[in-house]
Amino acid sequence: MKHLFLVFTVSILSIFLFNCEDQKRPVLGETEFQKTLNGEFKDATVSPLKEEDRKAFEGLDFFKFDSTFVVSATLKRVENAEWFNMKTTTSRVSKERVFGVLSFQLKGKTFQLNVYQGEDLMQKEGFEDYLFLPFLDETNGVESYGGGRYIDLTIPETDEVIIDFNKAYNPYCAYNSKFSCPIVPRINYLKTRVEAGVKVFDKH
Repeated sequence: MKHLFLVFTVSILSIFLFNCEDQKRPVLGETEFQKTLNGEFKDATVSPLKEEDRKAFEGLDFFKFDSTFVVSATLKRVENAEWFNMKTTTSRVSKERVFGVLSFQLKGKTFQLNVYQGEDLMQKEGFEDYLFLPFLDETNGVESYGGGRYIDLTIPETDEVIIDFNKAYNPYCAYNSKFSCPIVPRINYLKTRVEAGVKVFDKH
């Protein structure tokens, strides 16, 4: 009887230690951005992953960091831009306006992207200066999510904006269809391969 109790106790202790060790696993990532994103995806309180995907989650797949994809862009602000309804992956619409146009060079070619400001989001504390940069590129549907990716920016004090495509991330609906995500406007298509940022997610 004592032997059985000892075996049971050791088994429970082993499970406890395994769970603690599992929770203390280091967050993977080559950069601080990657580590932060992986940490959020592991956290059940904020993760967009479905429960079964989160339990098996070890880390997102990223393109290798490439400084080529950190570019200096010139912002041309759009005065008195009209609000419009940006379509989403659900019936919801997101009230947005074009804050400005970003012009930059990438691998010797010149590109432009519209950067947007959300009417609702700009009213929230901490997001007053937030700008939304969604984009499509030629990796979509192959190495990266087919619906395009997003980059977070803030309103600059000057007309210079640093765009770090290594910080491009997938909309939450790439992981879970319960989310309503803005659809990237076709005008923000880059006719080039942006081999930077988060890759497509392999769902379980």
